[in-house]
Amino acid sequence: MTTVENLFTAALGLHQPWHVDEVKFSLDEGEIHFNVACGEKRLPCPVCGAGDQPVHDRLDRTWQHLHFFQYRAFIHAKVPRIACTCGKTTQMEVPWARAGSGFTLLMEALAVMLCKTMAVAQVARLLSVNEQRLWRMITSLVQSARDQESYTEVKHIGVDEKHVGRLGFVTLFHDADERRVIFDMKGRDAKVFETFVKDIQAHEGDPSQIEVVSMDLSRAYQAGATKHLPQAVQCFDRFHLVKLVNEAVDQVRRAEVKTEPSLKGLRWGLFKDPGKWNQAQGADMYDLNRNRLKTGRAWRMKEAFRDIVEFSNHTPERTRYLITHWISWARRSRLEPFKRLGATFKKHLEGIVSGFTCGVTNATAESINATVQGAIVRAHGFRTYRNLMAIVYLTVGKLTHLPAPPFQHRQTVQFS
Repeated sequence: MTTVENLFTAALGLHQPWHVDEVKFSLDEGEIHFNVACGEKRLPCPVCGAGDQPVHDRLDRTWQHLHFFQYRAFIHAKVPRIACTCGKTTQMEVPWARAGSGFTLLMEALAVMLCKTMAVAQVARLLSVNEQRLWRMITSLVQSARDQESYTEVKHIGVDEKHVGRLGFVTLFHDADERRVIFDMKGRDAKVFETFVKDIQAHEGDPSQIEVVSMDLSRAYQAGATKHLPQAVQCFDRFHLVKLVNEAVDQVRRAEVKTEPSLKGLRWGLFKDPGKWNQAQGADMYDLNRNRLKTGRAWRMKEAFRDIVEFSNHTPERTRYLITHWISWARRSRLEPFKRLGATFKKHLEGIVSGFTCGVTNATAESINATVQGAIVRAHGFRTYRNLMAIVYLTVGKLTHLPAPPFQHRQTVQFS
């Protein structure tokens, strides 16, 4: 080998029996090619480990590597297949790439790092890679990493739905303690819990140790949790309850604005924190309460419920008293949306009280939903549900078996 071949052998982190045999540079195509050779005629069997087995033949393979300066880099090798006495003829694994991959390990690590924060299409252009090849790489790496995840410590989970355009509704399960997505499934019916239980068992988890399930008031979710996680306390997320109260206020406003034109333009002031009103909104809300309109009463009920939520560190007994008192007020309010909501809250009182006292909320789910929405934007052109969820797990799955960033300092550079 010349000095150049020795230099690139060391730069690529190659060890015996592999070495760079030839380097070709094409300025017109903007590419640099490394021909890597293994001259051994007898090698250990990759299956049984028996040593000194004959090489049956060699197969031409190519992998895309990290750019060298501004040039695309490729590794080419004739990979030996070993004919072993165990009866199998098996291709030797190369130390710089996964089996079946067309990219080196460092190239995959760089792609994973970039796809966490950039659109896949942008990463494909940056790395000069076909976008669909990049999607296949990402989904394969994410699936492999998720298969190795252990959910033995999962005790508190949150369940929430997300509408994803043409794909419809998706149910996401998250570990409330670790703040990570641990399962996803199309749909939002009771069957998602059955599939979740099977999945967590496949990841060494124990469904019987799940103590708390935080969710909204979906009947399907309640039925699924009751059947498949009967030991878990069902907590109805208080932030979802606030959303329902806000919707009731808006229903009252929309019905009354037909006869009270002064309510036009007040929608955002009704839902905004009073401490953040501007001068005009403050004046409008003052007039609203002075005129004794139904919408004013609805707003006061909404603020009373928000006070209960904001100061939610009460004892279960005190929380039950406050919620029961608010339900009674809502049912006597002569406001149909609040009468219906009061009846709903009364029906689910125990789960609502648990939601205030169990310490688990869907705030994580809402944060995850925002991240998922960002992933949808970054993954425009994801085409399939599998691609989308690969990006979701990549960004909010906290997977521990993904390739490490390729630019970490190493005393010795090697592919392993």
